[in-house]
Amino acid sequence: MKHQLVAGLCFAVIVALFAGDNGYNVRYDGGSLSNTKAGTGLKMYIEAKQVRLVRDNAELAKIPASAITEISYGQVAHRRRSTTIAAGVFTSRTEGLSVSRESSELFVGLAWANGDKNGGIAIQCDNNDYRSLLAGLEGISGKKAVSSESMNVEN
Repeated sequence: MKHQLVAGLCFAVIVALFAGDNGYNVRYDGGSLSNTKAGTGLKMYIEAKQVRLVRDNAELAKIPASAITEISYGQVAHRRRSTTIAAGVFTSRTEGLSVSRESSELFVGLAWANGDKNGGIAIQCDNNDYRSLLAGLEGISGKKAVSSESMNVEN
């Protein structure tokens, strides 16, 4: 009886691990999603024949893979200035204590044309998900992602 209980618990743990959410957490930066503000957190699901964008369990968009016309990617670098003070160090000169740090935001753009419905979005994604999200979009659409830096885009 103990062995069956242990085996059952092990199986339940394995099933729970693989039944996790397979979507990407992204932040909407702009585009053609109505009633969605820039900065809104979304979940992007890349499925075999479509991409779904969901917010709070409500589906905002369903984009057929065959309708995707362009995938772009890029990053925007920001300089942040922060002040750090080492413990026990006091000085009147703060220039030596100021640290400049650079961070980058990774963006993915997606454009589609589905009959008379054209659209596009720009999303920001996590460093850890960036490459797999791009690979997933390329895989289902058959389109190669293009660097936005190679495009003639002006801010």
